[in-house]
Amino acid sequence: MFTLEEYGGNILGARLAIPGILQLFLKYDIHATWAIVGMLYCESKTELLTKLEDLDFPYEKGAFSPKSNLWQVGEDELQDPYHYGLSLIEAIKAVPNQEIGTHTFSHYYCLEDGQQIGDFEKDLKTVVQLKEKISSLVFPRNQTNIDYLNVCKKYGITAYRGNEESWIYGAYTSKTNTITKRILRLVDAYVNLTGHHTFSLKNIQKDPILNIKSSRFLRPYSSKFSFLEKLRLRRIKKGLTKAAKKNELYHLWWHPHNFGRNTKENLQFLEEILKHVDYLKFKYNFQSMHMRDVTEVLKIIASKVVEKSYYFPFIVVF
Repeated sequence: MFTLEEYGGNILGARLAIPGILQLFLKYDIHATWAIVGMLYCESKTELLTKLEDLDFPYEKGAFSPKSNLWQVGEDELQDPYHYGLSLIEAIKAVPNQEIGTHTFSHYYCLEDGQQIGDFEKDLKTVVQLKEKISSLVFPRNQTNIDYLNVCKKYGITAYRGNEESWIYGAYTSKTNTITKRILRLVDAYVNLTGHHTFSLKNIQKDPILNIKSSRFLRPYSSKFSFLEKLRLRRIKKGLTKAAKKNELYHLWWHPHNFGRNTKENLQFLEEILKHVDYLKFKYNFQSMHMRDVTEVLKIIASKVVEKSYYFPFIVVF
C-alpha cells in the first residue's frame, strides 16, 4: 500500500497527465478503456460516506479498506484533489472513442485474505448505481478471481482484462508478489523474457465473460534506467508489429498516475508508440479498439453477418 506522502505527487501529476494523454489519443485516433474507481465519482465526503456505509471490507489487513483512510479525505474535489475525480471523468467522456469501464467501486481486492464474494457483489451493485453504461472491468492489482466472473456477468460486465500467460504475471496477492517476480517483470520490460503476449480473436476466452488479456504494462519512465529507454520502446514496438502482421490483438495498459511524475518524458514515450501504431495502421490496417469495441466485434462475428475478410488486427489500449 502506498501512502499519500509517498505517492501524492503522482496523483496530483495525473491531473496534468490525463489531458496530455487525451490529446494524444485524439491526435492518433486511439480508442481506450478507462477503468475508473467508483469512489472518484463522489462529489462530497457526505456522498462518499453514504455509499461506503453499505459496503463491507473484511480484509485481514485493515489497511486495504478505504474506510481506514477516511480521516485523510477532504470535503470535495476543490479541497481534496487526491480523493475525488469527477472533473477528470467528465474530461475523458468529452473525448471521442473513450470507453468508461470500472475498477470496482472501492478498489476491491479480490484475492486478499478475508474478502468474500458477497462483499464483491455489493461493490458491483454500487458501481451499477453510478448509472454509467459500464461493460468492461479491470480487477484492482490484476487480482483476477475466476470465481467472481459470474457475478460480473450478473451485473452487466461483458469483458475483463486478464493477465499475461506467464508465471511472473499470474494473479498475486500482497503476500505472493515476491521480489523474484518483481525483478523479472522489470527485466521483461526491456528484454523479451516471456514473449509478446499477442492473441487472436478466435482464441479469446468467452465464458462466462470475455478475457481480453494484457499484453504489456507500459512501465513509466525512470531516470535510473533512462539509458535503457530504447530497449523499452523496441520491446513494445516489436510486440505491436507482431500483432499487426499476424492479425492479432495487443493490449497495452497503464495507470494515469504512472505518468504523474516525469510527465513530459512519459508523454513523449507514449507518442513514439502511437506513431508506430499509426505506421502499422497504414501498412497492415492495424486498428485501435477499446474493450467494448472488441466485445461488439465478437458479437458481429458470432452472428455470421460478416465475411472472413472482417478479421483484421487490433491494438487495445487501456
